[in-house]
Amino acid sequence: MASPTTQFPLSPWLLCLFILFLASICSVKPLSPIPAKIGKGYRLISIEEDADGGFVGFLQVKQKTNVYGPDIPNLRLVVKHETEDRLRVYITDADKPRWEVPYNLIPREEPPPSKQNVGFSKIPLSVSKISGNEFIFSFTSDPFSFAVTRKSNGQTLFNTSSDDSDAFSNLVFKDQYLEISTKLPTDASLYGLGENTQPHGIKLYPNDPYTLWTTDISAITLNTDLYGAHPVYMDLRNVGGQPSAHGVLLLNSNGMDVFYRGNSLTYKVIGGIFDFYFFCGPSPLDVVTQYTSLIGRPAPMPYWAFGFHQCRWGYHNLSVVENVVKNYKEARIPLDVIWNDDDHMDGHKDFTLNPVNYPRSKLLAFVDKIHSQGMKYVVLIDPGIAVNSTYGVHQRGMANDVFIKYHGEPYLAQVWPGAVNFPDYLNPKTVAWWGDEIRRFHELVPVDGLWIDMNEASNFCTGLCKIPKGKQCPTGTGPGWICCLECKNITKTRWDDPPYKINASGSQVPIGYKTIATSAVHYNGVLEYDAHSLYGFSEAIATHKGLQALEGKRPFILSRSTFVGSGRYAAHWTGDNQGTWENLRYSISTMLNFGIFGIPMVGSDICGFYPQPTEELCNRWIEVGAFYPFSRDHANYYSPNQELYVWDTVAESARNALGMRYRLLPYLYTLSYQAHTTGAPIARPLFFSFPSYVECYGLSTQFLLGSGLMVSPVLEQGATTVKALFPPGTWYSMFDMRQMVSSKDGQYATLDAPLNVVNVHVYQNAILPMQQGGMTSKEARMTPYSLVVTFPAGASVGEARGNLFVDDDELPEMKLGGGSSTYVDFYSTVSMNTVKVWSEVQEGEFALTKGWIIDRISVLGLLGGTPGAVEIEVDGSAVTEALSVETSVSEQTGIEGSNGADVQKSVMVEVAGLALPVGKKFALSWKMGVQG
Repeated sequence: MASPTTQFPLSPWLLCLFILFLASICSVKPLSPIPAKIGKGYRLISIEEDADGGFVGFLQVKQKTNVYGPDIPNLRLVVKHETEDRLRVYITDADKPRWEVPYNLIPREEPPPSKQNVGFSKIPLSVSKISGNEFIFSFTSDPFSFAVTRKSNGQTLFNTSSDDSDAFSNLVFKDQYLEISTKLPTDASLYGLGENTQPHGIKLYPNDPYTLWTTDISAITLNTDLYGAHPVYMDLRNVGGQPSAHGVLLLNSNGMDVFYRGNSLTYKVIGGIFDFYFFCGPSPLDVVTQYTSLIGRPAPMPYWAFGFHQCRWGYHNLSVVENVVKNYKEARIPLDVIWNDDDHMDGHKDFTLNPVNYPRSKLLAFVDKIHSQGMKYVVLIDPGIAVNSTYGVHQRGMANDVFIKYHGEPYLAQVWPGAVNFPDYLNPKTVAWWGDEIRRFHELVPVDGLWIDMNEASNFCTGLCKIPKGKQCPTGTGPGWICCLECKNITKTRWDDPPYKINASGSQVPIGYKTIATSAVHYNGVLEYDAHSLYGFSEAIATHKGLQALEGKRPFILSRSTFVGSGRYAAHWTGDNQGTWENLRYSISTMLNFGIFGIPMVGSDICGFYPQPTEELCNRWIEVGAFYPFSRDHANYYSPNQELYVWDTVAESARNALGMRYRLLPYLYTLSYQAHTTGAPIARPLFFSFPSYVECYGLSTQFLLGSGLMVSPVLEQGATTVKALFPPGTWYSMFDMRQMVSSKDGQYATLDAPLNVVNVHVYQNAILPMQQGGMTSKEARMTPYSLVVTFPAGASVGEARGNLFVDDDELPEMKLGGGSSTYVDFYSTVSMNTVKVWSEVQEGEFALTKGWIIDRISVLGLLGGTPGAVEIEVDGSAVTEALSVETSVSEQTGIEGSNGADVQKSVMVEVAGLALPVGKKFALSWKMGVQG
């Protein structure tokens, strides 16, 4: 479903006018002028080493001010090198407990109790440095500031000191206003600080606003706080040709503005504490691995989740859904998952079925039918529970006292069903009740996953509301998002009207606007003011727990609102986008950001959520969206149909692009295993693999899947070529492996890209596992495997490697062991005219029970000549009955780039008819003859 700001029950003509109006207001309010400095900061009065290897210091305010409220007089500082590659700097009130992200939501090491002093040893303030394996923490006592330095090269990564020439204050710590800054070199490249739609691309742009406060605002709105809050950034620097990256997380759920000025970065936070984590890298991939080791590794995804998904808001009855599935099949376009927005519900109420349009008996028959074909069914639920005396979900919720309160009564809001109460997922009783409602619904219809939407939380009203007497609400006519409750604004509390106004919604609206009142209360007296941005995250945790308890299967959850750690439980789509070329481009940056945030299963609504895209745009969008980690077409209630079969040209583009995706499913699923075990993003910016190649630091029009599969799509109307950046080395076209781009220093190359063509290239030194594709992932998974081995063009000496993970994807855990998974490392070398390809297998039994085989190996980039006889071993024994093995040779052609780079000559050798068991180690080799 969608934001109320993006639903248009209008004629197409009026719709277009309204969209033009929206576009004119899409830019946000500029950053306010830099205010005068606040106070003189704090002085460090003592520091001690505790028995656990950390350091505890105490700070006193130097000069009290009343700007944004009184200063907290005494602060406690905790510094600890928690691991070899992670440093924590924690600053809070020394005298009273303060709100911080709950430790049960993000499990982590707790700082020592504030009154603890046993086993402490005092440290002279003159020491001023605390060294770890990778970081040095240094401090100045008066006024207090600290710096974090990389030990290996002396680079200062974070420096809070302020002098007269700086435009920012020393440390400020008040109840509802915290400020701290760091100096930055102007050539540092920063990434992160989301969720927002960044018009300048993935790289943070000085003086753009970065506000963090989860909000239901259409993703078409640029440079403003959207559905998620991720106060983390990555800093990539290249000094003297030596790249290094580090990460900085401020673990704080309160609203904040982050001001990036190019040479400094300032946090202005309206509550909580300073809880900084520094991750040393030094590679971008290392940073994400270290970050997810703290916040939680990404959730394992079922295999089918990597298939193609189709959804729209407005599948009015079951027969429409049945026809969509039928039309995909007839068009020969792969489809794994069919979705329902809220159309299946009875009156928009969660966990119900519309008895007329989605009668249970017919829906069950439909679900049984698609399950038998290997397809899945996912539906939407919203957190707002309809206030209705005959609605069992609400009545059971009231009986269990699970709702957020205002003045002791459940807080009343309005969403699609009308008046609603919001579950309090911080309450253990709510988690149990929610899981029981999921169980009840699953007994009603066996859905395969849940889509949790509107969970920022979205509210069509603002303030303190009541149900009007003698008036139907909603009326049942007109837009469903118009507030029809009787409401009054709440501004009398400092929680609803804080002294510092973050740039919420890009216009400094009250932070309780169109959401839960920030003075509302959660379990144990927690204020919505503090916990607001955790709402979607806590709902995802409760939903994950409820789904996993059903049948012990691997849950699939898609969530709109996210926070630090959400990737441990859910996938994400980027919300309500627009069917425009600009939004197609923005989708790449947003996707890449979420990989950095530890949510690798991400994608945007293909072809745009509204209005209907042009035929050309939808062609180009599926050519990009086929390579999103999460690939789904989704459209608005009021938009015309845009399923991929609607236009013949789009259907052809879909067959081409999704055909390649389905062949690459083994590779994508192996990447998901790596994401789950190491945090590595599935979709990555090019600088992840080429951090020394500074030309790609700001590149937002191409992306990698894994370390070396590059997608270079058309993003401009009318274009039939693509000017693509190729980092140094050799790249081979996946659609025609005889074509390559090769250069020593990197280059731009102009690629042909007619309407139904997307350019995808694989880098040298790789081994890609592939299959033959199919109409569903289940069908594709039964086909033989092939390996694509790549060497640098014209290689006489080279090495390549790759891997494959397969498992029973229904099991909740994704791991080796127990006979339910197999992991294979593939290796290849060329040397002295001899080509070798072999595998090492762990836990091969699972793959053997499936009967999977490798029937073809293609080796690219060889110097030339013809292959001799192929020698094969399986589990160390020679295979002599290999008479059916066939070899072929094809010349490869280079595309010359704009810089006139040399084009190397090379050949591709294909070996077919192999029948090598995936679950057994093999080795094959042959000699290349002398080139004639």
